[in-house]
Amino acid sequence: MDLRLQITVDSVNPHEQAVWWAETLGWTVEPSDPDFIQQMIDEGHATEDETLIFDGQLAWKAGAGICPLDQLGKVPRQRMLFQLVPESKTVKNRMHLDLHLGDREGTRAQLLERGATFLHEESQGPFAWYTLADPEGNEFCIS
Repeated sequence: MDLRLQITVDSVNPHEQAVWWAETLGWTVEPSDPDFIQQMIDEGHATEDETLIFDGQLAWKAGAGICPLDQLGKVPRQRMLFQLVPESKTVKNRMHLDLHLGDREGTRAQLLERGATFLHEESQGPFAWYTLADPEGNEFCIS
């Protein structure tokens, strides 16, 4: 089985979240296709209200995706999709990501500088991790 996994994250600012998580994971933001979007508007399949200008490009307002650079353009692929929702996060996540990014202390410092929030430190036997939240409050752990 050639498993490819998409994780979808509700977001108030999907494009900003996509940029933040792409940098965090060392992935890339999937490019917008402004010509296609404009064609969909011109043909009446979409409206300008369904779009926005992000980083100087016409993009769909509804979401933004990220993936590993070597999988860009492939289908299927490993992917995170940040989809627009009207409300901010209000309760604890029922699922979260555990990231193994190397130097835990250095990674924590870098993520805090980029807008993450430190929530707490935990350990179990010889294993230790930090729980943080991304700029929209979604919890994740680094170990």
